Amino acid sequence: AVLLLTAGFSATSAFAAGGGAALEEAHIDPGAIPSLQRGARNYMNYCSGCHSAQYVRFNTIGKHLELTDEQLVDNLMFNAEKTFETIRAAMPSADAERWDGKAPPDLSLMARSKGADYIYTFLKSFYVQEESPTGVDNIVLAGTSMPHVLWELQGYQKAVFSEHTEEDADGNVSTTLHFEGFEQVSEGALDAEGYDDFVRDTVNFLAYIAEPVRGERRKIGTWVIMYLLVFLVIAYMLKKQIWKDVH
Repeated sequence: AVLLLTAGFSATSAFAAGGGAALEEAHIDPGAIPSLQRGARNYMNYCSGCHSAQYVRFNTIGKHLELTDEQLVDNLMFNAEKTFETIRAAMPSADAERWDGKAPPDLSLMARSKGADYIYTFLKSFYVQEESPTGVDNIVLAGTSMPHVLWELQGYQKAVFSEHTEEDADGNVSTTLHFEGFEQVSEGALDAEGYDDFVRDTVNFLAYIAEPVRGERRKIGTWVIMYLLVFLVIAYMLKKQIWKDVH
């Protein structure tokens, strides 16, 4: 079983006070069907083992991502039988809670809760940490219990910190760590650009399932605005006609 996002998702960074890593822009495109199709593939292969997406159905994904029922069954529905079913985690929640301390969260609304930039940066920010039980930590979410499940694709990297010592008026000395950047320790199956694209597609899909009707809503909204503009012109002309003899 694999984890995409830690069960204890939090936006707090232990390095924030010392100048932690800023979030990178994901630059996702929810209207890019090929990207969403790749993201769906990534999600089902790397996320659905532990994380459910109980608010989106496979047939909804197929409709919006231009996939036939046969393509859904052959490529995405690893633990479902009917296309009207939602995405369920392969790992039983009771086992996940016993192994991880807390059941992994449902990811249906994660992109709306944390934002695409947060998830994008999180998935790129694992670094080697020998003291961690998983052997890694994360700049965005310090102390994360999630292992680096994408290490085969990204490889391993180490974080470079600089120490800054400050003394207050009472003579108390405090030391903070400032994150400077990453250094590659071992290469992954993908180069840096390929890994960025992989993560971007995955985040794009997460953003899509957080609001599957986003595209339809925008289309309807465009027509509503056009209607209101036309009605505004008609109302103005009617007002001019009614009040033309009033001085």
